[in-house]
Amino acid sequence: MVGSQSSLREANRARVVDAVKRHGGLTQVELTGATGLSPATVSTIVKELVAAELVEVRSTVRSGRRAQLVTLAHRVGLVAGVLVGSRHLSVVVADVSHEVLAEQVLPLPAEHRADTSLDRAALLVVDLVERVGADLGEVLGIGVGLPAPVDASTGQVTVRGILRGWDGVPVAQVLSKRLARPVYVDNDANLGALAESTVGAARDVHDALYVRAGHGVGAGIVLGGRVHRGAAGTAGEIGHVQVDPAGNICSCGSRGCLDTVVGDRALLEPLRSSHGRLTLRDVVRLANDGDPGCREIVADAGTVIGGVVAGLATSLNPQRVVVGGVLAGTGEVFLDPLREALRRRTLLQQVAPLEVVPAQLGTRAELEGAVALALAHTDVFDRPDETTQGGTS
Repeated sequence: MVGSQSSLREANRARVVDAVKRHGGLTQVELTGATGLSPATVSTIVKELVAAELVEVRSTVRSGRRAQLVTLAHRVGLVAGVLVGSRHLSVVVADVSHEVLAEQVLPLPAEHRADTSLDRAALLVVDLVERVGADLGEVLGIGVGLPAPVDASTGQVTVRGILRGWDGVPVAQVLSKRLARPVYVDNDANLGALAESTVGAARDVHDALYVRAGHGVGAGIVLGGRVHRGAAGTAGEIGHVQVDPAGNICSCGSRGCLDTVVGDRALLEPLRSSHGRLTLRDVVRLANDGDPGCREIVADAGTVIGGVVAGLATSLNPQRVVVGGVLAGTGEVFLDPLREALRRRTLLQQVAPLEVVPAQLGTRAELEGAVALALAHTDVFDRPDETTQGGTS
């Protein structure tokens, strides 16, 4: 009987810690709702965790009322997030309450290779950890986002050609060997979905789509509050849905994929004769400044992407579509045509209108998701120096 009570107490403690870890910080009232435990049980557990220096409590304001916010204690450890883009590498070090303590971005050459990019990532992690006055032994885990489908069991890219120079590379194993810390790898759109469903615009719904529109297009699927990755990590790869049977060959080897129509190269080429050489961020800036050509390009992209998202939404029936990525920086210029395409093509709109909202975390969603991925795999009841090497998402 005593043993069963002890097991129940530990299970309840774990539920409270996991809820705080997932959301970065909750009031005791919110913890009661998130865990299903009684207010008295939550209060008792929070006091125990404060005494054990596993959580901290500070005053905050919720809905105009003062409340006590519960967060994980900073001393528990650190996590790192690494986001590999098509032309950049972003690295952050955060504490277990999701607060970013240090960050750096490095440019990458076109078609950068895994070995050199992972070397740079490892050096940046070490540098940022030292910058915040810590050492690698305090890092509980490292989350990595890649712009390609990823096998959750191996951390490898599953579709050849999409991320050239990374095919067959065991990313988690390679980076873990360099840093002697656990590493977890996922697709960048999945990480955006994880972040937005954890601390962003989809936090209050169970079923959502996260659409990332930028240099390429991808989607993260959240079902029942969890990211759905599929058997080979290709769930949500809408960038490789065919939209033009007579179109260009895509990096995946198919013809006329969505990425070939609304990827950065496809969007920039029609503007070259009138605007010269632009970057995608230039297009977003000019569209926001009222440039008619750039606004037309962005709106057209919204329409085409919306048509593909409509098919996914019809199949999955989410409560909300959260839109992130560089193109979402144009606001309604991009979102309005996407909404209209969804309205026209999604029959269920007539019964339960589908919300389309901008990402609350903006272009940082994927990087925040890398932090959340690392944090999701940590056990704050273990000491940081007991963590073993290796690991995948």
